[in-house]
Amino acid sequence: MQSHQHTEHYGFWVKLATTLALVAAASMIVVKVIAWYQTDSATMLASLTDSIFDVMASVINFFVVRYALMPADDDHRFGHGKAESLAGLAQAAFIIGSALLLIFHSIDRLKNPHPVSRPELAIYATIFSVVITLLLVLVQRIAIRKTQSVALKADSMHYQSDLLMNMAVLLAIWLTTKGFSSVDGWFAIGIAIYLIWGAREIAMESAAALMDKELPAEFTQQIEQIVKQQPLVYGVHDIRTRQSGMTKFVQFHLELNDDMSLFDAHRISDKVEADIMAAIPEADVLIHQDPISVVKKD
Repeated sequence: MQSHQHTEHYGFWVKLATTLALVAAASMIVVKVIAWYQTDSATMLASLTDSIFDVMASVINFFVVRYALMPADDDHRFGHGKAESLAGLAQAAFIIGSALLLIFHSIDRLKNPHPVSRPELAIYATIFSVVITLLLVLVQRIAIRKTQSVALKADSMHYQSDLLMNMAVLLAIWLTTKGFSSVDGWFAIGIAIYLIWGAREIAMESAAALMDKELPAEFTQQIEQIVKQQPLVYGVHDIRTRQSGMTKFVQFHLELNDDMSLFDAHRISDKVEADIMAAIPEADVLIHQDPISVVKKD
């Protein structure tokens, strides 16, 4: 029952965050397309390129998190959670590709600099983007705190970088009005490099989940503390952890008395599992019982 409630809670927040991200990114694209068309600014094109990626990423997340929430079935006994990490890798690849195209365009702009037309439109569009992005990031932070979703973390990381990027866009547009035409191209290149760096972080986190990287040491210590609270448990060893979507998989060996009946060993294991699930509702626990004498020999 508790696990079902946690799944519904998780589903509500990831669906809310991904839907808002899609709406926000789409609205910013409309505004930035108009601003870029009117100004012909390379920096505004950089910002527009980033927003186009946002829509692509948000569309991917919109469908992926819903697929990841599907319960385990005969073909996917461990669930569908790793779809989130695959989405993270797709986002990273798209960011890098877009950033490289942006660099090529910006180099051409540096070779042929010209003043930005109607810079006030670019400024208004950027301010609009800052406000929308700030509101979205606040919602995403709440959702991440409640779900620890890898896909949301990747999406939010990019939107947070958008806030800094839009500030850079404002500065670049202002400098072009002061006669520094080449600044437009240089800022666009700087934004592209920043996007590539962010994509690296997303790719590394997604790859870690796909490669079943161990969860942080603090998580393992928490498991040990919960297990050792049981008075009939001598110890625990060989703790293994990994994460897939919202599910944290945990397996370990439980050290019990040699003379304990199978029934009692099973009962204690169930109690340990229940305690872990109470503290970590998203955990999936697998326990192997070991006689204490066997452990000492090893």
